[in-house]
Amino acid sequence: MRALVQRSLHGPGDMVLTDIPRPDPGPNEYLIRVGAAGLNFADVSQTRGTYGGGPRPPYVAGFEVVGEVIDVGSRIADPFPIGSHIIGNGRRAFAEYSAVPAAGFVAVPDGWSDAESLGMILNWATALAALRTVGEVRAGETVLIHAAAGGVGQAAVRLARHYGARVIAAAAQAKHDVLSALGADEVIDARHPELARSILDRTGRVDLVLESVGKDTLGASMAVAKPFSGRVVIFGSSSGPGSVSTADLIFEHHAQLRSLHIGALAAAHPAGYDALIAELSALIERGVYPPGRPQMHSLGDGPAVLERLEAGVTTGKHGLDPRL
Repeated sequence: MRALVQRSLHGPGDMVLTDIPRPDPGPNEYLIRVGAAGLNFADVSQTRGTYGGGPRPPYVAGFEVVGEVIDVGSRIADPFPIGSHIIGNGRRAFAEYSAVPAAGFVAVPDGWSDAESLGMILNWATALAALRTVGEVRAGETVLIHAAAGGVGQAAVRLARHYGARVIAAAAQAKHDVLSALGADEVIDARHPELARSILDRTGRVDLVLESVGKDTLGASMAVAKPFSGRVVIFGSSSGPGSVSTADLIFEHHAQLRSLHIGALAAAHPAGYDALIAELSALIERGVYPPGRPQMHSLGDGPAVLERLEAGVTTGKHGLDPRL
């Protein structure tokens, strides 16, 4: 089968399309025929060796995957039937077939294609958990969303508005029209040289910050959050690791720092994760979460798209279709 294999820790430019044997599922795995695989900044981080617990090269890249079940591991209790289409975060997603762990995979929503489902478990679930499970957003609060034009960011803008929050979206100026169309109340230039002052001048202090950029924005996030009641939810570091000292927290910034990794949530708190997926399903039924419209690419184009993602020039959700 065809697959994208990462050969080094020097970035997505060292990812190559090659032929490898089709995997067999382990006892707690499904074998799926991949219909679509999501491209995410975490894939870039893995190619650079900066993703915690990430694979070592050479490895088949990708972990957000959706496809058709064609074989079922012997120890899976109450498995999805053969022919079901499922989505989740596995491993070795950038391939024609993938053996994925049964835990955390859910059915593709009725009537949705594989491509339309991309982002459900990674982007939308992360956005919902950051806002509700971890961020505890309430109607009438002000939410600052960094990297708001990306997959998680756009989902967070939609969800925050649905739950009655005032939305401040930060992104590069070229992406502002997209965020205004999504209904953001204020759109901020993420590359402003005095980002915190720009936010404070436009909006005042905020109740909740969704922080996925790290080094370039963490200081501003802490500076604009309301003292003591303000929450900063950290779930990414696309610009590199940010740092806050204990002295900063004691004497300067008094916001609450909270962290999120959707895979860790699923593993450590399965009941909470199940409740999150149930809430997502209800949002789908009510039309709050519509079918996705990702930009789809061939497997061979994957490395180039990841390089564009790393450079910060993409907008919205991107995915790979192994059939192209």
